[in-house]
Order: sequence, then structure tokens, then C-alpha cells
Amino acid sequence: MFLTLNAGSSSIRFALYDDAESLSLSLRGKLERIGLTDTTFTVNDSSGQLLHRQVIEKNAGSPSDIVLAWLEAQPSFGFIRAVGHRVVHGMRHSKPELITVDLLGELHRMTPFDPEHLPREIELIKALGKRHPHLPQIACFDTAFHRDMPQVARLLPIPRKYQALGVERYGFHGLSYSYLMEELVRLGDPAATHGRVILAHLGNGASLAAVRNGQSIDTSMSFTPASGLMMSTRSGDLDPNLIFYLAQTEQMTAAQFQHLVNHRSGLLGVSQISSDMRDLLRLEGTESHAAEAVTLFCYQVAKWIGAFAAVLGGVDTLVFAGGIGENAPVVRTRVCERLGFLGIELDASRNAATAAVISRDACRAIVRVIRTDEEMMIARSLQRFKELL
Repeated sequence: MFLTLNAGSSSIRFALYDDAESLSLSLRGKLERIGLTDTTFTVNDSSGQLLHRQVIEKNAGSPSDIVLAWLEAQPSFGFIRAVGHRVVHGMRHSKPELITVDLLGELHRMTPFDPEHLPREIELIKALGKRHPHLPQIACFDTAFHRDMPQVARLLPIPRKYQALGVERYGFHGLSYSYLMEELVRLGDPAATHGRVILAHLGNGASLAAVRNGQSIDTSMSFTPASGLMMSTRSGDLDPNLIFYLAQTEQMTAAQFQHLVNHRSGLLGVSQISSDMRDLLRLEGTESHAAEAVTLFCYQVAKWIGAFAAVLGGVDTLVFAGGIGENAPVVRTRVCERLGFLGIELDASRNAATAAVISRDACRAIVRVIRTDEEMMIARSLQRFKELL
């Protein structure tokens, strides 16, 4: 049995897989809205049926301890052979690795590169290691998918000395992108291995990737996951002189600016109502700021797709994934209505039904909706460490 753990800035997700060979899913769970008054812990079986739901009180303990205590109480816990962690920032690590004392120390030193995710991921790794020191733990890096990007995509236009310190475009959502590309291969889409693919992972965190012949050649997120496309609470790309302006006019510190662009911006910042696309779509008819937030998001997604089409020299397949990409037909419509020049045309009924293929039969580019599965990619990575099992 395998356990996968996916610790984010405001959530911890996990999954149990019964069989190390077939990777049959046993259950999924999530602790979400960590730090808020309505923190909830839910667990579903493989069919989606609710097994457990609990509202977590604010002083109930650390998020890691809450999740691990529930897992340890399950009869199946003793059968777990290995644990895989999603580690958002891996810098130049290009493949999953066994977590050792040395690697854990390196992750500590990398924390300034991703203060929003790495601390909780490290906390979870250490908590599990302390409680079950003989259980192998594997780090699966979200940045690994993009490690072979061309130098022109990785290089940032600042003095060279900073590149030596690790300042470059890394890209994220790599586990999701890896899963989507494997699904394209399974579906027999020729663009997966010999073509031009644009992947749009649109969720609370949102990014896009340009893939040629199966290899990432560019991506919207850059040095940190706060860059690129606007997201639920993250700003995406901004004029860098905004930092100086706010420091001068509002005496804003670097830490306050970091909080602003990660937690108060994006859909929430523009709408001043909600960071949830579902709320904004429901309110856009009566709330102008909600409508503007939705419009800006769709505009930016279309703009990034156009930019990546220029990088790729066109597009053969466009994939929508993530909570918004998979579940918001109106967002897909508003994005794609700007992309007719690329041969992208949606079939309205297919899109409304969230079919696997939502483009018209005759259009030049195929548009797909694929439900991504980062936990499955972590589990598949664990299979490669058979010598530990």
C-alpha cells in the first residue's frame, strides 16, 4: 500500500492506494482552509462516497498531526510500504528522490524560494519521520517537469550573478502536467509525442505550459508560484517597480508585499468579494467587480495561450485541467472565443457537458478537458523505488 501526501499553503491532501502494482485507489482525504475558522477535514472512498467529515477547531493541533493521527487510526495504516510527498519547489532536482537527512537540510535552505509551501511540506515530512522513522519517504518535485526547458525560457533578464544563486524560471504544477501528458499518450493523441500542446492548469493556483514533442519548453510561473497568470489570491505578473512605489507611498515592507501578492490579490483582490470562481460567476450579473475579475482571468488565460502558440509555432492540442479548467464551461468558452485564429473552436453542447473533447470535429486544434491527478503521479513515482519496498 502507498500513501501520498500533498501539502499546500492552505491544505493537506492525501490518498491511499491498495496495491503497489495496480495502484487501485482506496480513499482520498483533505484538510482544507487551514488557519481559518471553517477548517474542514473530509475523507472519501474511491467512488467518492463520504467516509468522514469533521470541522476542526482552531487549537486542535498542527495540521500535520491532525492528518497523521487520523491515518494512523485506520486498520490499513500498518500495510503502508512507502510515502510520497509533493514538494512544490525542487530547484534543480530533476526526478523523485528518497528523503534523507541531507535532502531535508537542503529543503530547509530552499525555504526562501517558496515560503508559502515548503514550510508545511517540511513539517509534514518531519512529523511522519519522527512517528515512523523506518517508513521510506520520497520527494516528488513539482519543478522537475520543467528542468529541461531551453535556456532562453529559464533565463531571467537581471544581472547574471543572480542566476548563479539560483534565480531563474523554474515553473510549477509539474506533477499535474506529467499526469496530463501521460493521459494524452494513453488517449492516443499524437501531439503528446510529436506535436504542440498547451496545458492549462486552472485552479486556486493557475499556470500554463507549452510542450513540444513531450518536453516542456516554457511555462507561465517563474521563480515562484506567485508569478504568471492571476490566480485565486495570487497576483501573477506585476510591474516590479510596484514594490518601490508601495514602500514609498504606504511604507509597505517586503513581508507585507509578499503577503499582498500571495493572499490578497488575484480574483479576490479584483473582485473584493471572493477568491472562488464559482462565487464570482454566480454574482457577475449583479456585482461589477465580480464580473471584472472573471473577465480579467479569462483574458489573461487567452493571452498566455496566444503567447505560447507563438513559442510553439501553433497549437495542436489544448488541455484544460484544475478545478476551474475542469468545472467551469463558461470560463472555457470565454477563453476559447478569443482563439479562433489558432483554429480553436468549441462545440457548445460538448463544452456544456464537459465532454472529454470539447472542440468541433472540423477545427484544426483539439481542445480537451482532463481531470488531473497529482496524487496518482506521486504513486507512480513510488513504483520506481522498488528496492526500498
